[in-house]
Formats: sequence, structure tokens, C-alpha cells
Amino acid sequence: MARKRSPGKTPRGWLYRCSRAVLLFALGCGLGAIGPWVWWLDREAGQRFADRQWSQASRVYARALELYPDRALSAEALALELAAVGLRPGDPNQIGRFEHRGDRVEAHLPGFLFADERQPPQRLSIRFRADAVAEIRDGGGRTLSLARVPPAELGSLMPLDDRDRTLVALADFPPLLVTGIQAVEDRQFAHHHGVDPRGLVRAAWANLRHGQVVQGGSTITQQLVKNLFLTPDRSLLRKASEAVMAMSLERRFDKADILEAYLNEVYLGQDGARAIHGFGRAAEHYFGLPVQALDAGQIALLVGMVRGASWYHPQRNPERARARRDRVIDMFFQTGLIEEEQWRAARSAALDVRDGQARPVRRHDGFLDLVSRQLRRDYRDRDLRGTGLRIFTTLDPVAQQHAERVLADGLARVESQPDQLQGAIVLVEPASGEIRALVGDRHPGRFGFNRALDARRPVGSVIKPFIYLLALAQPERWHLVSTLDDAPLAVPVRGHDPWRPRNYDNQSHGEVALMDALARSLNQATVALGLEVGLPALLRLFDQFGISGPGDAHPSALLGAVDLTPLQVAQLYQPLAAEGYSAPLRSITQVVDADGSEIGRYGTRMRPIREREALALLDVALRHAVTDGTARSLSWRLPNDPGVRGKTGTTNDRRDAWFVGYTDDWLGVVWTGRDDNAPAEVSGAASALPIWADLFGALPLRAPARSWPERIEWYWIDWPRPLLAGEDCPNARAVPFVVGSQPTDYSPCMGIEPDPPRRRLWRRH
Repeated sequence: MARKRSPGKTPRGWLYRCSRAVLLFALGCGLGAIGPWVWWLDREAGQRFADRQWSQASRVYARALELYPDRALSAEALALELAAVGLRPGDPNQIGRFEHRGDRVEAHLPGFLFADERQPPQRLSIRFRADAVAEIRDGGGRTLSLARVPPAELGSLMPLDDRDRTLVALADFPPLLVTGIQAVEDRQFAHHHGVDPRGLVRAAWANLRHGQVVQGGSTITQQLVKNLFLTPDRSLLRKASEAVMAMSLERRFDKADILEAYLNEVYLGQDGARAIHGFGRAAEHYFGLPVQALDAGQIALLVGMVRGASWYHPQRNPERARARRDRVIDMFFQTGLIEEEQWRAARSAALDVRDGQARPVRRHDGFLDLVSRQLRRDYRDRDLRGTGLRIFTTLDPVAQQHAERVLADGLARVESQPDQLQGAIVLVEPASGEIRALVGDRHPGRFGFNRALDARRPVGSVIKPFIYLLALAQPERWHLVSTLDDAPLAVPVRGHDPWRPRNYDNQSHGEVALMDALARSLNQATVALGLEVGLPALLRLFDQFGISGPGDAHPSALLGAVDLTPLQVAQLYQPLAAEGYSAPLRSITQVVDADGSEIGRYGTRMRPIREREALALLDVALRHAVTDGTARSLSWRLPNDPGVRGKTGTTNDRRDAWFVGYTDDWLGVVWTGRDDNAPAEVSGAASALPIWADLFGALPLRAPARSWPERIEWYWIDWPRPLLAGEDCPNARAVPFVVGSQPTDYSPCMGIEPDPPRRRLWRRH
């Protein structure tokens, strides 16, 4: 009888035991490997999330507009300012909207973090009278003495990783966005621990029913982990890592921290080479509004783009984007986040996104070039990139738009061939030295050679006032009606033939009053005067006004054979326009960090000029140049002339045309010419001055209210002769003099003996 085999001894049982041993060994090895892997992922997720440093662009802003009663400003100008800031016409009950009706502007300003305070959203009602602010009231009807409009964003200095974002605190996001993103992307966000099994099943069933992917199974926490720590590949290992790290974040951090990070990190499209991350930046990019100002439809559009920013891009795929937006709006309504009236209004609204290529931040490159140069002079490049600095500048966005427009239009009006001429404009607030506008190219969207900063061109006759200033600073020798001889002269030049300057009209005019010689821009009389005051003194005056002149100049420098940029010319004229106080021109006022703490201030540094009495006299002479000299066409080009003082300039062969003019509030420099320095058929009066007049015609202008030094007295003069006269004399004109420098002889019109009592001969202003 054969023996029975024990069950454990059969070959089959042996195989089973071996297989089980191998399986248990593999499982043990797997668990041994998975354990450290899970531990590493858990530690890595927590540490990297806690230590994360958001890279932010450093943003550049225009100046903030301050509103107060009697400020010179029209309702139309304020509407332009609000549009530049990013507000849109509409219902002022909504943040980011404004309404202009007649003499009143209603606006709902968004909140803004200034260097000195965080200003919450504010509803304003501004009433105007005669192109000035008459009254300001807040949303409660209270009268305000001061209101501040947030500044327009001009551009940004990108972080090193080219991710563009605007960080927003969770409390500052619109409630509908906070709840809406959960309703669409993760309804169980408040309850799960990083992974939502029910959500996975629900998404799979919805996708099966629709025959396409209509829902995703990833939670908000998983999406955040993928964006922050992982690659976008679809492998099982990546999904497993995502789940482990999501649960790790949920275990270590509050839901509010995770949701805030998600809202600031989620990818929402491209701006050229810049990746747009977060709803804060997306709101600014697509709508030109802060995220707090978005309405239900705009929020729905951005929330819908989370599923696929390129697929649902509102400009490239508007129909697809609208369908996705409407579906999100339906979800808002179905979950009770919006009322039926909001649902209907949002669904019927247009997408209303702005053209990213035509945004204001694409313009003003000439001014931004100046800002960038100043920043790189004062800061290291790595300190400017990725740290979220906010740079507040001096730019007036409305004045800048006017300057860009009038330069392009003015050049097109006078050139004989298209795009033959180029030009530059510098607009300054003289009292502070703050640059309000700067244009370096007739095409504002084209950035390259910045003529306002780098085009060093002969300045022509705009140099002449400084020769006359030096003369008037010697009142014992010269005053405004001193007689100058406008006659041919030969100036010796070492190693060369004598230099023989000629007048623009090739005529000599004999004896002329000093003030008339400047107003009529007579070359021969000016050179004769310049030789007496001395070329070295002129160059020293340049240094005193903040401009380095040539060390060894030819006598032709007296007629403007000195190469300067438009910005340097503005610097030269600034003390003239600021009543004798010199200030370095500046484009930046403050630099603050991401928390609003000031790290750099560029304050006004005023320095009194010694020649203040002479500057006051020169001011009168430059006014004479506008009313009776080479700039007299300004009288009909600028009908509301508030007392402009200025000087034209034209160089040899009409290669360069200049006009420099100023009021109490503004100083403007205009240059036109050709880049190749060929004859351009331009002149200061016919080419540069009309552009200047168009610019100043669009600016708020006030009547002059200049003060006069105490040592200035006014006398009636028998113009243009240096003779004292009475107010009733036919040619009587009031002329200022430094005390004791007035003429001592009397006009025959007085009909009186010498040395009479000084009855009605003078007045003090």
C-alpha cells in the first residue's frame, strides 16, 4: 500500500509557501521603502510651504493725485486720470467704476496701500466750477478737505522666475471669489484632509455621463501642491506624491493659509513671456481693476480659467471662455452664492476684457527708462527683482498722454516726408523739480533710443537767457533797458580765422535795448554781451545749475554751440521757473517694500541761487520774448495765456528746433530734429513752439502769482530808450530794476527840469 504524502510536503504546497514568502518579503521591502518616502514627502511639503518666498514683480507707479477745493483741474481731466488708474465708466456704487456728468464726477476708488497708510475703498463725489475742484464729499455725504486717488501702474521689474503676481491677503479677496472657487473646484474643501475620495467618485461619474472631462477630482490643496512643488506630468507616482503632500499641508497648516496661497499661486495665463499667477494679478491684467472691484461675471470668468487658462482664454477663445463663464455663473446660482437678478445680469454681460497689447503699462517707456536708470544707480539689480518693491514716481499720467499725442501730431503736421522728424518732450513741476512727463520718441509704444535722455544736440538760442542773466547780475553795469550794439563783429579764435557771427535775418539792427535783444534773439548783440561777461562765467553758471559744460568751449558756445539733452535743458531752466531755487530733477519720490515700509525717499533738495534779483529781471525779459519777440505766435496758439515766459531756439541749417517755456506750475522743453542730424527745415517758432502750445493748452493753468525780491523796484520808462518817464507818456512801460540801477536821465515827454521830485515815476510790485 502506497504511503500518503503529507499536504505540506506536496510540490504544490511547497510552491505556495515560496510564493507567499516572496510576496511577504516584497511587501516588507515596499513598506520599508514607502515609509521613508512618505516621511520625506511629509517633511518636504511642510518645510517648503512654511519657508516659501513669493516672487513678486517690483511695480512702478505714477504719482497719486491729490484732490482738494480750488485745485486747478477740470472734470474731463479727472475722468482721464481715473481711466489711467484703471477705473471704468459705470455705476459708481461698484468699486472701480466712475460716472462723469456735467460738472460732477462720482467715483468709487479701490483700496490702495500707500507708503504712509492703507486707504480702504472710498466713494467720492467731486463737483467742479470753472475748471477747478469746488467740493469733495464721501459716500456718506460728508465734506472732505483732501482726497487721494490711487496712482496708475506704469510697469514692472520682473522677478527672476518671470512669474508675475500681485499678492492679496485672504480677507481682501471678494467673498464671492473665496466661496465661488470652492463651489467650482472643491466643494468639500472645508471638510476633507487634503484628498476627497467622494469628490473623485463624483468627478468620475460626471465625466462618464457627459462623455468628456467636465469635473476634476483634485482638491484645492492638491492643485496647490502640484503648482508649488511638482511637475505637471500625469504619472501615478506624481499623483501619489501629490496626495501625500496635500495631506501633509492639511495636517500642518490652517485652511485659510492654504486657500490664500492657492488664490495667489494658481496659473491664469500669459502676458508675453510673463506667467500670470494668482487672481490679484489676473484681475489687473484682464480687466484693469483690483481684484476687490470685480463683479460676479468677471469673477466667474477667472474662476472658469482655472480649469485651463489657455483653453478658456477670453481673447483667443472668446466663445469657449463665455460658455465656461456662464457655466460657472450657473454654479454660483445653484449653490446660492448669488441671487437670480445677479445671475441674469452676469450671464447677459459681455466678457469686457481689455486688450493686453494696448494697456497703458505698455507705454511711457521713455519715462520708465529714466526711472530704471535712477534705480540701478541706487540699488543692486537683485534687490529690485523678486522682492515686490513698489516704486512711486512723479509721472502725471494724463500729462504724459497729452505729451505723447501732441509730439506725434505736431511732427506729422510740419514734416515734408512721413516719419522724417523726431522729437522729445520734458515736462517738469519747477517748484519741486519733479518730472511730470517725458517723451523720447514720436511713437510712444516703440522703445529704443531715448532722445529726451540721450540725444545731445546743439541748443541754439535757448542758451542766450543765461548770458543775459550773468549781465543782469551786475546791476551796476546792465539793466533791462541798457543799450547794446547789434553790429558786425569778428571774434579771434586761436589757430583759426576770426569767427563772425551773423543774425538770423542777416541784418544788423544798431542800438537796441538789452531786453529787446534777447526777445528778438539778436546774435551779434548777444555775442558782444557774452564776450563782456565772459565764456568761463557762462560755463561756471552751468555747473551751478547742475549741468557740466564743456571745459574749453569755442566762442560759438555763446550762440548755443553746446550739445545738451532735453533733460539737461530742463535742468538749466528749472531755477528760472522756480523763482531762483535750484532743485535736481527727479523721477522717483519713494521706494517701499512689499509690507509698505519705506526703504528709500527722494526728497526735494532746494538751493537758493545767488542771482535772485537778476533772475526776476530775466523773468520779465522772457515774458517780453513771448509777447513781443520770437515766440509772439504763442498769443494766438495759447489763447488762455497765464503769463508764459519762454525762449525759442534754432540751430544752423535749421537742424534743431527748441522751445522752452514755463508758467508758475509747469516747465516744458520741446526739441525736434532728425536723428541723422541732417538739415530738417525746422525752427523753434514754427516747429517746437506749436507742439509746446498744444501741450500746455491741455494742462490746468493758473494766473501768475510770483513774488518779487525786496530789492526790485519798478519805474516808468520811455520805451525802448533808457529814460525815466511818467505813466502818461506815450511810450511809457513799467520796467523792474535792482534798487539803485535805474536810469537817471528823463524823457522829454516829462517836460520838466532836471532833478525833479520823483513824482509818479516808480512803483513797487
